[in-house]
Amino acid sequence: QVQLVESGGGSVQAGGSLRLSCAASEYTVRVGWFRQAPGKERGAVATMATGSGSPWYAASAKGRFTISRDNANNTVYLQMNSLKPEDSAMYYCAAGQARSGFWDYWGQGTQVTVSS
Repeated sequence: QVQLVESGGGSVQAGGSLRLSCAASEYTVRVGWFRQAPGKERGAVATMATGSGSPWYAASAKGRFTISRDNANNTVYLQMNSLKPEDSAMYYCAAGQARSGFWDYWGQGTQVTVSS
């Protein structure tokens, strides 16, 4: 069972930046960040998989967010710049043992609040 622990959330003004971290108990092939705002469905923000080329980004995240990973420390990051109020949500880290398909493991989430 892989454990994922997110950190780095908080409150920031519009235009600001935050970097989320996700510490994993072991390496997984695929990692991703998802978010869920109140009353909305959880959706993918950014994902990446070993051997699968460039990371994938949701349209709302392209050009502003960057996903990266430190394999030596089993940590995944989400750098978020130019934040907007609509980015406010609970952000979740997810991991999978395969390059596609279901996400096997989820973190507890970290809250991001962007004020205008």
